[in-house]
Amino acid sequence: AGGPAPLLALTVALRALNCFLVQTSFVPDEYWQSLEVAHRMLFNTNNYGYLTWEWANGLRGYSYPLIFASIYKALQLLAKDDVHLLIWVPRLAQAVLAAFADVKLYSLVQHLENAETAKCVYFCQLCSWFTWYSCTRTLTNTMETLLTIFALSYYPIKGSKMGSSCKYLALIALAIVIRPTAVIPWIPLVFSHFLQEQRKADLILHNCIPVGLVTVGTSLIIDRVFFGEWVLVQLNFLKFNVLQNLGTFYGSHPWHWYFTQGLPVILGTHLPFFIHGCVLAPKRYRIFLTAVIWTVLVYSMLSHKEFRFIYPVLPFCMVFCGYSLKHLKAWKKSAASFLLLSNLLPALYTGLIHQRGSLDVMSHIQQLCNSSYQSQAFVFIMMPCHSTPFYSHVHCPLKMRFLQCPPDLTGNESYIDEADVFYSNPLGWLNKEFYNDTLLPSHLIFFSVLEQEISSFLALRGYERTATVFHTHVPQGRVGSHIYVYRKKTEINR
Repeated sequence: AGGPAPLLALTVALRALNCFLVQTSFVPDEYWQSLEVAHRMLFNTNNYGYLTWEWANGLRGYSYPLIFASIYKALQLLAKDDVHLLIWVPRLAQAVLAAFADVKLYSLVQHLENAETAKCVYFCQLCSWFTWYSCTRTLTNTMETLLTIFALSYYPIKGSKMGSSCKYLALIALAIVIRPTAVIPWIPLVFSHFLQEQRKADLILHNCIPVGLVTVGTSLIIDRVFFGEWVLVQLNFLKFNVLQNLGTFYGSHPWHWYFTQGLPVILGTHLPFFIHGCVLAPKRYRIFLTAVIWTVLVYSMLSHKEFRFIYPVLPFCMVFCGYSLKHLKAWKKSAASFLLLSNLLPALYTGLIHQRGSLDVMSHIQQLCNSSYQSQAFVFIMMPCHSTPFYSHVHCPLKMRFLQCPPDLTGNESYIDEADVFYSNPLGWLNKEFYNDTLLPSHLIFFSVLEQEISSFLALRGYERTATVFHTHVPQGRVGSHIYVYRKKTEINR
């Protein structure tokens, strides 16, 4: 694997390739809580941009989007704020950070064990299909995971001389500012550190309190600048997701979902190696296993569950997988080949094929920016809300609209959001909303499953299909296999 410098160069190249081989959408937060916010922070002088309901209610902080707004600003100053660079440069920045995290994980294991075990852990980390799928995305969960690896490399585990209370606590604090749930995996680790620390008062007075005050203070100031008022985002986030449990608005799963589906899916074929590694690993690594089990248990108590929520425990799991691989001795090469091949297929399929339509369709919208027709164009995205990115992937003040779906925060039992109202009777909704021809959008974008239901509206109002974009092989409910772009004939040909 070479020393840290050649290894870093190799890893950066690999993660850059990883970045370009992930051309699919995962979850709306990838854009709506990062790039869309950053785009609005910087380009709102042109009066285009959109903030989701979380921002109106102070549930999200500006610290993470500020990173991308800074990238956008640099591109703007260089007169390179081209839409393709606005899309890819933030992702490449995330890829470089992911590469640094991979090498940090290698160095940590090399320090704790030896070069051979470190290579095995590094190999498992690079092989992981879910890490490949997620590590270059602009998700808060991705940054939370990368900061967890950086913090881990300074954590004072028994036998480590690299421990630095101040550094690891500062990195945890930064992760919590970006995503408050980052505190969960660290509760057992910090507690364990506190128990084994001789100078407990020093740890609290000289490390925990100053680090906490500086990070919370910085976060408060950043949010004060952009919200225009004092907002303690972390408290609002906790209140909404835990105390009010309003996350169930976006779906709920049974308590055991992370054990029976979540963790087995994100681990994939690493699962037997993880179990084997847990049995073999020395006692001092039990704290890592505790962090994994504790995190999965805590998330299991919340009704709304997603694969990405437990992504931050994956690096802990990779330490055990690498430990297992190293101890397979005669079977090591065969096991490594199995891991590589069995992860390659899901990594490439999910990265290049599954759910790619919602990004591909944006290039059709971008084309309207370069036409003389831009000022008259009006794009209406009739899909489950936040299915596609928005202005961060268009970068021109085009008139656009999508179906809204904010949860009700007033306690109204009979509340139904706009998207649900639309889907309960699409044809009736369209006829009522666009009762006058002058209100009609120039372009309609929707999933193929909707076409038959609204065909009479499309024919009557003079729309023709201009593009068919592949989205997924496994259409479900409101999500179709393809996305259709319809254009109003009269507007164009007049």
